Amino acid sequence: MEIAVLKNSGEDTGRKVNLSDDIFGIEPNDHAIYLDVKQYLANQRQGTHKSKERNEIAGSTKKIKRQKGTGTARAGSIKSPVFRGGGRVFGPQPRDYSFKLNKKLKTLARKSALAYKAKDNGVVVLEDLSFEAPKTKEFIKVLNGLSVADKKTLLVLPESNKNVVLSGRNIKNAKITTADSLNTYDVLNADSLLISESSIEKLENLLK
Repeated sequence: MEIAVLKNSGEDTGRKVNLSDDIFGIEPNDHAIYLDVKQYLANQRQGTHKSKERNEIAGSTKKIKRQKGTGTARAGSIKSPVFRGGGRVFGPQPRDYSFKLNKKLKTLARKSALAYKAKDNGVVVLEDLSFEAPKTKEFIKVLNGLSVADKKTLLVLPESNKNVVLSGRNIKNAKITTADSLNTYDVLNADSLLISESSIEKLENLLK
């Protein structure tokens, strides 16, 4: 699969790069994508939710009314889950939501996400991006040149570039990542996947 390399201004450079069919041309595996996205979202959860059980409630242990003769149910403690302010039965406790997936499955999921993007013409290859200083205005200029300013975009760099990251981090619909940090969720969540030319080879080496 050949795709044109664009300048940061959106003009064609006249060059083309080959996107590997082993990655961008495979038949996507929906179940692998589902599991990888599920793991990603689970890993984002802090799991710090907590409610107090009966033995953790601060309150009197005195029997609140006599056992018999009241016409209502017997009750021994104000901490009972039956009463307002009492403990909660089977309430949430702190826990770790993360779970393990095999490396091969995660690789297949990322390939499948990239293949979907390629099928939908959502992949844009551009010249390597670098700024002399952090300038949000310059980053917006690049997005406008590529006609993706009104879309959710994911820019893939070969390695972290401080000036580019600082230039794009305040833009609501733009996200910047590196080839080795690319994940299935971010690829699918973006309307347009911007890949710098140097990232192509690195992606292929990582996913083959």
